[in-house]
Amino acid sequence: MNSFGRLFRVHIFGESHGACVGLTIDGCPAGLPLSAGDFITDIERRKPGALGTTPRKEDDIPLIKTGVFNNITTGAPITILFENNNTRSSDYEKQRTFPRPGHADWVASQKFGGHEDFRGSGHFSGRLTVCLVAAGVVAKKILKGIAVAATITEIAGETDTEEGLQKAFGAKDSVGGIVECRVNGLPAGLGEPFFDSVESLIGHAVFSIPAVRGIEFGTGFAAAKMFGSEHNDAIEDKSGKTKTNHAGGIVGGLTNGNELVFRIAVKPTSSTPKDQQTYNRETGQVETFSVKGRHDLCIALRVPVVLEAVTALVLADLLLLEQRIPRIIA
Repeated sequence: MNSFGRLFRVHIFGESHGACVGLTIDGCPAGLPLSAGDFITDIERRKPGALGTTPRKEDDIPLIKTGVFNNITTGAPITILFENNNTRSSDYEKQRTFPRPGHADWVASQKFGGHEDFRGSGHFSGRLTVCLVAAGVVAKKILKGIAVAATITEIAGETDTEEGLQKAFGAKDSVGGIVECRVNGLPAGLGEPFFDSVESLIGHAVFSIPAVRGIEFGTGFAAAKMFGSEHNDAIEDKSGKTKTNHAGGIVGGLTNGNELVFRIAVKPTSSTPKDQQTYNRETGQVETFSVKGRHDLCIALRVPVVLEAVTALVLADLLLLEQRIPRIIA
């Protein structure tokens, strides 16, 4: 439901226009240095402000409520809150009649009997990715010597992000993109086949990011067009280093010590300003409407740091399961 992980377990809560959003991390080792300042870099990377992102801005100052004493983790559950202070819920009152195509409005209403908080998409909002980013900051502290980096490789089919964004502005519509994640420094043997293979766990975590529509590891779907002898990664030495990396650093569901490489497809923002046809709850007819409010024209622009975070969550949990994390002494 709203929790993920076995030993390093993350629970997120809150709604887009509620008092706050937040998270609780259970299973974080004691002795890690942690203060509000540690969150600044990644939180800033997630914030809007760049061309093509929403004008809604929150301070996103992490309020660490439990699990930290004298700026050191205690081993108890860590609870962090982020207040919502820049909401404009009236935009969503007007749209209540029209469930947005591509968004969770209609299915949420069906599931929760119309009692869901629809303001700003409520619990379905990308606003909650700030919680994922915060959890990733803590998880990255466990990944000593392991580097996780995600970058945008394509916007609206263009490798030049500015050209991709111009497509959105020209069409007065939203666009999607591709984000690639690379992890270096992983030991071989992480993963728990069959159902907890590294791909399974990363895929599970990645699809918790709103708007993700696909994932591929290494060569990905292009592997279907290759010969086996071409796709196989020849092992070069006793460390497991391979000549190529078509597998993306994972074989048999386990890390093989090479660079972990995967890409995700991010769909265009559902809340597009362009006129659309959709069902009107009041009249029972399909009618023309347009989405009002503050939304990203391209969600992919803000996804890289979120992708890093969920990847770090998975890897921290796997490292703890393998007992590869030494006891931390302050």
